[in-house]
Amino acid sequence: MNPVQSIDFAITRSSHEEIGFLAQSRRCRNLWIIGFALIGLTLKLVIAFNTFGSSDVVIFYDFGKALTKHDLGWLYQHSIYFNHPPLTAYYLRAIYQLGHQPFFRGDGLTFPFLLRLPGIIADLITVIALCWMTGQDRQFRLPTWALALFALSPVSIMVTGFHGNTDPVMVMFLVLASLFCLRGKSVWCGLFLALSCQIKIIPLLLLPIFFFFWLSRRRAVSFSLSFVLASLVLWAEPLLKFPALFFKNVLSYGSFWGIWGITYCLRATNLGMFRMETFFFDISPVESFVVTVLKFIIIAAVLMIAWRRRNLGERALFDSVAYAWIVFFVFAPGVSAQYLVWLAPFVLVLSPVFYGWLAASSSLFLFFFYNVNAGGFPWYGVISDGRHGDWAPWSLWPWTTLILGLILLWKKAAAADPSLRLFSLQTLREP
Repeated sequence: MNPVQSIDFAITRSSHEEIGFLAQSRRCRNLWIIGFALIGLTLKLVIAFNTFGSSDVVIFYDFGKALTKHDLGWLYQHSIYFNHPPLTAYYLRAIYQLGHQPFFRGDGLTFPFLLRLPGIIADLITVIALCWMTGQDRQFRLPTWALALFALSPVSIMVTGFHGNTDPVMVMFLVLASLFCLRGKSVWCGLFLALSCQIKIIPLLLLPIFFFFWLSRRRAVSFSLSFVLASLVLWAEPLLKFPALFFKNVLSYGSFWGIWGITYCLRATNLGMFRMETFFFDISPVESFVVTVLKFIIIAAVLMIAWRRRNLGERALFDSVAYAWIVFFVFAPGVSAQYLVWLAPFVLVLSPVFYGWLAASSSLFLFFFYNVNAGGFPWYGVISDGRHGDWAPWSLWPWTTLILGLILLWKKAAAADPSLRLFSLQTLREP
């Protein structure tokens, strides 16, 4: 071997050793993160096993009871509060029946625990999915501290372990749908996005982002067929038997007025036109107008994000979903406490530092929300009794964080590309 070949061989060997070391380092880091997630899972299981949860557990228990005695159409007709797709209804009916079986009751596997169990498992799967993503693509390298914070997030522990709802499962399916975009699997992306919409209807808001992403890659047909067919199969019962009730209850839901963001600030003015109690129905005409305008702003912004960013790379899809969620939470007429898990994994990928601030402010709000409604620590059950003045001001912390984050992200993007315009339909290109 001549000297030149010896040098080339040494360089090649050194490069392979460096790559192997980095791969081993990433695997070790991911094992630590998954270990933290398992600790979080254990904490959530302990909390779920020893507490009752929020008033949502009571409401879902009543839904399960009604679904056992009657059918899905009866519940849509007799309860405007039931705004969930059929898959959630089927699960509630199943765990209501399981919770009354002697075997389950004897081991403490009651309805409140069974309601929270899928979300606890979903949180672990979401962490594993993000770890896999960061190990597969250099574009998604996230700081260890940020992943560790996400794995042991106080927001996740309070919402998933204590609150009692289906939101973490929805988030898991949405993250998996996004990951299949990275893999170029349009059919699987459509399937998991459809599954996300079966838990809660809100991911429909993000459909344009996924559709235009696949349209720019000439695979919109396979994505759409998968999404539509899965949705039709899972929505078959209400669509065939009582479509009007389904659309009225599920698709027209608008959350509560006056406890978040813009509507909270309007309510805090004490003007008569904005002092309606915090319901999502029977609000005043002026309040209804405000809600409609805010919804229009959100939908228009998401459509603009989807269209302008459709030709960007796979990494940009995660960022687009994050931007859409941020816009939603800034302008949403109402936000419930458990919604704060929706945007967490996407903001984490978009900006780990921003995620850190959002996690801190959201944790602060959630602590006071649960602590006030539970009558102090330790918490066993939380029934909101209308004392919004005691905890609602704390919701301004995450809301303000989102506004500041959105402004800073825009300034950063404008500094990188001075020709960028906020209100434009111009298609963005990779730099």
